[in-house]
Amino acid sequence: MNIIVCDDHPVVREGLTRLIRANLEVSSVNEVDNGQALLDLVRNQTCDLVLLDVGLPGRSGLDVLQQLKQERPRTAVLMLSVHAANVYAVRALRLGASGYLTKSLAADEIIKAVRAVAAGHKYVTPDVAERLAEDLERPLGRAAHETLSDREFEVLCLLAEGRSVRQISSQLFLSYNTVSTYRSRLLSKLCLKTDAEIVRYALHQGIVE
Repeated sequence: MNIIVCDDHPVVREGLTRLIRANLEVSSVNEVDNGQALLDLVRNQTCDLVLLDVGLPGRSGLDVLQQLKQERPRTAVLMLSVHAANVYAVRALRLGASGYLTKSLAADEIIKAVRAVAAGHKYVTPDVAERLAEDLERPLGRAAHETLSDREFEVLCLLAEGRSVRQISSQLFLSYNTVSTYRSRLLSKLCLKTDAEIVRYALHQGIVE
């Protein structure tokens, strides 16, 4: 089994690599720190499974996931995030991810997930399964935030957590003007006017707690 770990934090990458090598029989485990490096690597070598961070700088993990599944649909992808399942899980699974894990999970849970996904199965934790069930029970009309692009949704989540536009631009390696544009678009799509209204909306929709 050939695995790639894509995360912008060296400690996380190294920790996952050690965990995988210690618990699984693998041919190779490669590490990359951004989405473009991941796509380049997958195009040039065999890859069975990718562990992909949602919160990559620059190009978001969800955007990378979408392109990766278009180019290599048979490559399994297990998404990793610091965010709870109610934030990104449903979006990731809709885009073709085989599973979604939060980085706070225990090591044995991560290995269990990698084994399941590598065997061709889906892997979701109970909270993700609950979120999926809630999504299926919703009326056909989508919630307003589901019309946002992946990047707009990411900016929404960060604004709802109390981050400023400048802080978000630094975190995502985007210009201040670019983040401001995303903010303006999501405000328009959600019919909101202020950051306070964004927070209230996100709380009401269960996007943040």
